[in-house]
Amino acid sequence: MHRMYFRLKYPKLILFLVSIIIGFLIFKEASVDGVHEYLLAIGYFGIFLAGFFYVYGLTSVPATVLLLILAKDQNLFPAVLAASLGALLADIILFMFVRYEFKDEINKLPTKKFFKSKDKSLPHRIEKFLYMVAAAFLIGSPLPTEIGITMMASVTEMSAKKFAIIAYLLHTAAIALILMAGRMI
Repeated sequence: MHRMYFRLKYPKLILFLVSIIIGFLIFKEASVDGVHEYLLAIGYFGIFLAGFFYVYGLTSVPATVLLLILAKDQNLFPAVLAASLGALLADIILFMFVRYEFKDEINKLPTKKFFKSKDKSLPHRIEKFLYMVAAAFLIGSPLPTEIGITMMASVTEMSAKKFAIIAYLLHTAAIALILMAGRMI
């Protein structure tokens, strides 16, 4: 086993993906009733926490359900703001973790070479744009945000400030839609 770890090209990324899969399998049957009551009792901080957990793959489904449920009990605009700030905090933590803890493996990824390329041709620029759109979609959706954040963290031109602005805007739009849907249910 010790030898296999060193033969894998991306051991940390593989372990990270395996942990997401295991977490999803463990928590997919989790009940959210008790959590709903607690989050409702603590008001907008509860919405903030639901937004924080909306980001992580293994908690995104329960957090989305909580946002849908809590939408009827809170004012829409402060709730969107609180949940989006929670999501932003989680995104920044994950972005910094991936950017600095996985730096050695990110430098080996093909995307690193792809974005350093001096190719200014239209097809290459379109590919870069589509890569960033895919990453943005993954961040904005309640799908595993970790994948989109990893994609953006692998782009060295992506500063933490630029990432924070993009992530906040994407989460604000997605969470606003979720909360509006929750009010209609």
